[in-house]
Amino acid sequence: MRNSTWRLASKHADVFDHLGFRVKNLAAARKFYDAVAASLGLATIDNTDTSFLLARSADAPIPFVWIGMDRPEFWRAGHDTAQSPLHLAFTAANGLAVDAFHKSALDNGGTDNGPPDPRRPDEMH
Repeated sequence: MRNSTWRLASKHADVFDHLGFRVKNLAAARKFYDAVAASLGLATIDNTDTSFLLARSADAPIPFVWIGMDRPEFWRAGHDTAQSPLHLAFTAANGLAVDAFHKSALDNGGTDNGPPDPRRPDEMH
């Protein structure tokens, strides 16, 4: 069983309303997130022809992750698709959900730096 005692209880309020990132290949991103979302109780939701959302459901869309190809109007012109990796850690109901997400991610083009394991904030460097 995974040691997750360092995590805050999930009953606390959400930390963010939404975040977004741009991708170069929307079809590949959608395929990936369609494949992994259900393992964490999440859903991919149609947004526009050039973006989609990752959220709990269409009925509970906040908080959400916006994933798209267009540059939102409020981003500056120099904000291009990131060349740096992005680290997102999702909440999972249990270790089985973590393992299902990890397997689905690898089966659909994801890469990892080792098997899933809790990482404390001070380990994120």
